[in-house]
Amino acid sequence: MNRRSLIKNLGVTLGAAFIAPETIAKISDDTFSYEIIPNPNHKPMAKAVTAITLGAGNRGNVYGGFAAAFPDHLDIIGVAEPVQFRNDKYAKTHKIADENRFKTWEDVFARPKFADAIIITTPDNLHYAPCMKALEMGYDILLEKPIAPTEKECRAILALARKKGRIVAVCHVLRYAPYFVKMRELLAGGAIGEVMSVQHLEPIEHTHMAHSYVRGNWHNSKQTTPIILAKSCHDLDIIKWVIDKPCEEIIAMGDVKWFKLANAPAGSTDRCTDGCKVERECPYSAIKEYVERGGRNSVLDIPADTKDKKAMAMERLKTTNYGRCVYRMDNDQPDHYITSIRFKDGITANFSMEAFASYHGRRTRIFGSMGDMVGDMTELVITDFRTGKVTKLKPIAEDVEGYKNSGHGGGDWFLAKDFAQAVANQDPKMLTSTIDESIESHLMGFMAEKSRKTKKLTAVVV
Repeated sequence: MNRRSLIKNLGVTLGAAFIAPETIAKISDDTFSYEIIPNPNHKPMAKAVTAITLGAGNRGNVYGGFAAAFPDHLDIIGVAEPVQFRNDKYAKTHKIADENRFKTWEDVFARPKFADAIIITTPDNLHYAPCMKALEMGYDILLEKPIAPTEKECRAILALARKKGRIVAVCHVLRYAPYFVKMRELLAGGAIGEVMSVQHLEPIEHTHMAHSYVRGNWHNSKQTTPIILAKSCHDLDIIKWVIDKPCEEIIAMGDVKWFKLANAPAGSTDRCTDGCKVERECPYSAIKEYVERGGRNSVLDIPADTKDKKAMAMERLKTTNYGRCVYRMDNDQPDHYITSIRFKDGITANFSMEAFASYHGRRTRIFGSMGDMVGDMTELVITDFRTGKVTKLKPIAEDVEGYKNSGHGGGDWFLAKDFAQAVANQDPKMLTSTIDESIESHLMGFMAEKSRKTKKLTAVVV
């Protein structure tokens, strides 16, 4: 079958949905691979956008990774990071001059503006103040989600960004992932008729939950942000974005059911390294996770040239939260959370965030008047009620210019590329997640948490 016939037949299967011929390849009779058309608004860049990164942890290194791979797009010329090991590593990667290395974000702004943009990847409770200061000084901003810990602070950032005419790109990276981009295109094109309802699941994966939201930086909502924002504002945002309707009402339930002292096994101790009698059989053993499997141990800041990394990891577990018993932490983040939402025109959605899964990767089911759509971030399966035809679409597992999955289904680096273009051309329309576009899903999160605590239905007012 030639490409023209292939697209014609596929177009019939998917109704009026838009499929660009240059992006489709046939795998089998009912399965097709696809890639996303490059942003047509992109223009040749005369020079790279310069940026200063505030926070050289995991997310700072994700966007730093794009800059290292594409220095003609994004050039990181400064860093603020209080952990010396991370500061040194980041500075070495990006060849940052000593005078542009800082301990704190305040130190950066003690100097006159010396870059085009600020990348804010500090802890959640340190988003608001540096973002406001950066806006006042005329920087454009790449802002890691959540925007800020409170509704008032989110609205204040939005107001100042509008007043100053600056670009604030929120890192709702799923909007840039080919999987979700295609999902939105298909729904807008009528592939399943009129959308009626959505079911969306985020399985955090049990050891990820223990790592980030029981032991890790986000274990206490009062010190950071509620898990519905810290983890799942991505999900609220992507549900809203693919439906493309405003949210009207939301109700939520959830609690800490398992990770609490009442469930601590007999023989367990304050730390996994304290001679815990059940450590070998515990699925949340820090020794098994960080020492034996070596999973997620970048948080332990072990130098690359360390001869015995396992021994050093064991020592880190004796002094940090990552070695503490998951049943004896001061955590308050719900380990299961369900949210029901009503959007304009009577569209409903149910979202479930689950800690207790052996897998990760978002799952979505969308129900329409003429068909349904099921996906797991690796494949979209569309069934047409009128013909009974089943079509499968698989996103090509490459993202920016041939690089393999940078993260979030390729969305991390697609966002970084669009941000560099937006700043270089001073055109926020090159982004799909400016603060104007992203704030509604944050308000949904705040209202969901209010609902969970008050046990009442809440309205969302943008």
